[in-house]
Amino acid sequence: IFDRKIRILSCVRLLATAYIGNFIGAILIAGLILFCGQLDYSSGLLGAYTIKIAVSKVNLSFVESFTSGILCNILVCAAVLMAACAKDVAGKLLVCFFVIMLFVTGGFEHCVANMYYITAGLFSMTKPEYVKLAMDTYGFSADYLSTLNIGAFFLKNLIPVTLGNIIGG
Repeated sequence: IFDRKIRILSCVRLLATAYIGNFIGAILIAGLILFCGQLDYSSGLLGAYTIKIAVSKVNLSFVESFTSGILCNILVCAAVLMAACAKDVAGKLLVCFFVIMLFVTGGFEHCVANMYYITAGLFSMTKPEYVKLAMDTYGFSADYLSTLNIGAFFLKNLIPVTLGNIIGG
């Protein structure tokens, strides 16, 4: 962009295509995970936990989601830069693993990861046994669980996290 080798419109088009493609892939994977029975592990507790994580993500404030997105992509970009500096494949893999592990264990927000996880939570909400387990295990009320919806997904998570990821990048 800065060297005028790539036009801004081409860059935006490429990013939009990647974003939409990742979203479609996340929806497909979340559906496959649900239908293959993976979330039935531990007598359905994995499905309840998926709901717990998704509900938590859509209940972050705009500022929390935005700043967590910034921190996440600072780490992702650091991983990419360090991997580029590594001399061999093992070094590249190790640096990527540990830096990405840091963003995951830190609980930072990444738009593409949330495309999967919140979608999986929404899908899990279609299974009454997962919803009951989430209520019983985590003490969630039906009102609190109802905050996990498509509108909250976009407005309270995906938009602020994506903006934060862009700034962090």
